Amino acid sequence: MELFDNLVLGFETALSLENLLYAFFGTVIGTLVGVLPGLGPTATMAMLLPSIYALDATPALIMLAGIYYGSQYGGSTTAILINVPGESSSVVTAIDGYAMARQGRAGPALAAAGLGSFFAGSVATLVIAAFAPPLTELAFKFGPAEYFSLMVVGLIGAVVLASGSLIKALGMIVLGLLLGQVNTDVISGTPRFSFGIPELTDGISFIGIAMGVFGLSEIIANLGKPAEQREVFTKDVKGLWPTKDDFQKAWPAVVRGTVLGSALGVLPGGGSILSAFAAYTLEKKVAKDASQFGKGDIRGVAGPESANNAGAQTSFIPMLTLGIPPNTVMALMVGAMTIKGIQPGPQVMTSNPDLFWGLIASMWIGNLMLVVLNLPMIGIWIKLLTVPYRFLFPAILTFCSIGLYTLNNNNFDVFVAAGFGLVGYTFYKFQCEGAPLLLGFILGPMMEENLRRALLLSRGEWSTFVTRPLSAGLLVAAVLMIVVVMLPTIRKKREVAFHEED
Repeated sequence: MELFDNLVLGFETALSLENLLYAFFGTVIGTLVGVLPGLGPTATMAMLLPSIYALDATPALIMLAGIYYGSQYGGSTTAILINVPGESSSVVTAIDGYAMARQGRAGPALAAAGLGSFFAGSVATLVIAAFAPPLTELAFKFGPAEYFSLMVVGLIGAVVLASGSLIKALGMIVLGLLLGQVNTDVISGTPRFSFGIPELTDGISFIGIAMGVFGLSEIIANLGKPAEQREVFTKDVKGLWPTKDDFQKAWPAVVRGTVLGSALGVLPGGGSILSAFAAYTLEKKVAKDASQFGKGDIRGVAGPESANNAGAQTSFIPMLTLGIPPNTVMALMVGAMTIKGIQPGPQVMTSNPDLFWGLIASMWIGNLMLVVLNLPMIGIWIKLLTVPYRFLFPAILTFCSIGLYTLNNNNFDVFVAAGFGLVGYTFYKFQCEGAPLLLGFILGPMMEENLRRALLLSRGEWSTFVTRPLSAGLLVAAVLMIVVVMLPTIRKKREVAFHEED
């Protein structure tokens, strides 16, 4: 009964004219941010932080939250249509979404992404409302050792994610881990592997790597093909809505992605990116016909898109209830609350119930707005498919370059993307997937930081990783995954499914 009263209070707050307008404004800006390659929610929210001084706390946070989960919707659009993930969590969506677009099935892919995201967002909002206290208790039990072990499981899962050779997948993960070491040491403050280049002291731009490996390399590969094979966007679109068979295949993936994303979003380092990767891995594990993944399987769109939206929203739980930001976007939300004189933490529920429950209710309203906004616009996005490639690729390059430059107002990020475009083209020629590299790049610095913290707390005792039950359980799960993948019967099936070439 208390939950019902709290939700009534939340909807009364969220349905005021001012809050509705700012929820709409945030979701529209978020969608545009997701669609435009290179301009993520972090940069946009950082640029808009000064504007919240003139707003009350509730509409300000509702607007910033709308930008965040709205970008999860928009990021899938360019990932599906032109293989350029507008948002980092859409990297996985591009694998099967772009393959569907090339088959003339961009409409069903976009519809699956939109409907899956709405369902996941709605469920995740209920999860926040009903299970915030017990879920934060779970997060309390995770120390540095547990986070390190969790990330080990994530990297092992990336091997399963790759649809080619196991050796190539491991090599890509190692390369990603090495690239993640280019930064400034968090403990000593010493630049590492920057070679005297000031821009590298903060690390290599993730957006630059993602855009280069996935987007620019695709352009180079297409330009290297004969013209008749290059015009992949001029194929007739067979339908703008998923078929009955699509729905039957997609809805279990949506449910699984929602559950997985809701759980991973609570954990620092989880959120939308890891949720999307984990959901794709899960779909390939449970599928009887895994050979279709990477070739345009709608489950490869529905699962990750549901997971990233659920993960994006449940990441609000530790921020709102503990004051602990699980990712950079939530760190900006904490900054916004501090600007408005609100101390993030457990007291927000009691001292600012209008803000807490109003923000939760606005998420459901915002997700409904996104469906109403995006699904009718599928036809507009499909128009991109009729653009001849000779006109399309210069436009893609222009928008990518503008987006990359605006990240730091520095042309270095543009050069990074161009360099990784050539690297990505090399991967394409050698049939190496870029997804494991990106996961290694994301998790590498976090793994190192948690490893060092765990060893500092244990005074150098490596046994801390196996004496703590949660950490030991995760490491056992990682070992079991390796054993299962290496079993002769499983490996043989994998080779048949993915046509591996050793």
